[in-house]
Amino acid sequence: MRYMATYDLMETLRNTNQWLGATAKSMASYPALAVMPNPMISWLAAWGEVTERSFQRMVVKPSWGIRSITCADGRDHLVEIETVVEKSFADLIHFNVVGRETKPRKILLVAPMSGHYATLLRSTVISLIPDAEVYVTDWKNARDIPVSCGKFDVEDYTLYLMDFMRELGPETNVIAVCQPAPLTLAATAYLAELDPDAQPRTLTLIGGPIDPDATPTDVTDFGNRVTMGQLEESMIQRVGFKYKGVGRLVYPGLLQLTSFVSMNADRHSKAFSEQILRVTRGEASDHDAHNRFYDEYLAVMDMTAEFYLSTVERIFKNGEIAKNSFVVAGHKVDIGKITDVAVKTVEGAEDDISAPGQCIAALELCTGLPESKKASHLEPGAGHYGIFAGKSWRNNIRPLVLEFIDANAGKTRKAANAA
Repeated sequence: MRYMATYDLMETLRNTNQWLGATAKSMASYPALAVMPNPMISWLAAWGEVTERSFQRMVVKPSWGIRSITCADGRDHLVEIETVVEKSFADLIHFNVVGRETKPRKILLVAPMSGHYATLLRSTVISLIPDAEVYVTDWKNARDIPVSCGKFDVEDYTLYLMDFMRELGPETNVIAVCQPAPLTLAATAYLAELDPDAQPRTLTLIGGPIDPDATPTDVTDFGNRVTMGQLEESMIQRVGFKYKGVGRLVYPGLLQLTSFVSMNADRHSKAFSEQILRVTRGEASDHDAHNRFYDEYLAVMDMTAEFYLSTVERIFKNGEIAKNSFVVAGHKVDIGKITDVAVKTVEGAEDDISAPGQCIAALELCTGLPESKKASHLEPGAGHYGIFAGKSWRNNIRPLVLEFIDANAGKTRKAANAA
């Protein structure tokens, strides 16, 4: 039961901070204190409100919040989230627009599993729904998955993606964002060899570490600097007694959040200080820019220990995708087997997580793919988040991705083979 107390201790500290925030807000809002015109009282109430909300969000899975969408007919249509495939560690979900004819474009959006929920791609999904049938990989929080469900590492992740692609069929257009890019490339190559008719029509890789050593960043430096033993000793804990996954070894979301925040500590500190002042002046709201961002940013999930450790060791340290030596279920995957899936890479010029050069390396690995089916785009001035959810995505990248999908729609693979 090693480290189980540590996991529960982290949750206790989080819960205590949430309670302190709620207590401060309640005490400072007490009506009798209104007769004391002291600005510190209103500041304390504001601090409590911001603190309670922040620590509460850390254990809540955000809602997709996509209830309706305006379609080409000028009417608002309800959006229903349907589970297409249900698995132990992830579900494949579909955003079904009620009353709308099925769109010819079918897009599988592979969400990252790097500490945040798939809802991190909410704005990406909203931007694609009007023009396509959108499916998303909805990864589950490891703390809620019983130990009896077994392990889940990078090979299992790849097999999950293959199953999802098989389910959706060969006319699917896959878009992988950040972390899943190398494994999505491997899954596509594996299908090209084992089940060619199940391959997607196009594959778009956005800001993914295909070759982490192509352009080193703080993330890659950390992966190269620490040993696997150090990572396992300092980062891995057992889920506590409060959750269904009690006893499961995980990389806790709260630890990942600490890493996220520490990378830009000054910026986050300033953001929260300014939000407290806005609350004090009555200028904040439930859905202001600060709360919209941090409600999602602070909502973190645990990853299985084997997935986290195998990602660091095999993708970053050993560079198995970059060297085309990745093995799944005892079978060596050859990325050169991809011969008729159009591949596009998207990078942000200011991306400090997956820097330019890391993702475009995928095109060099696709040795069996003609140049006419390869494409790349480098977005000037865009950071990591901007290339899939920000203004750069909405105004520049999204139109290019849809254009790339349409340009490679063509005949079905079976019809082409018959001809």
